[in-house]
Amino acid sequence: MTWYYGTPMGWGGFSMMALTMLVFWGGLVALVVVMLRRSPHTGSETRILRERLARGEIDTEEFERVRKTLDSR
Repeated sequence: MTWYYGTPMGWGGFSMMALTMLVFWGGLVALVVVMLRRSPHTGSETRILRERLARGEIDTEEFERVRKTLDSR
């Protein structure tokens, strides 16, 4: 009778499983980062544009044109 000790994968299988796990989690983190960077930024650009409109540096037509350009990015 033969007794079996260890795992059926051995060290090569364990290494491959660990590498696959790292690639999976790294890909998932990269996907989240890309999705967060693609989200629309309505913060500083719009705030600066509103300040320029309030100071009278630009008129409402230019404000709308620039705002639409920023939103299309």
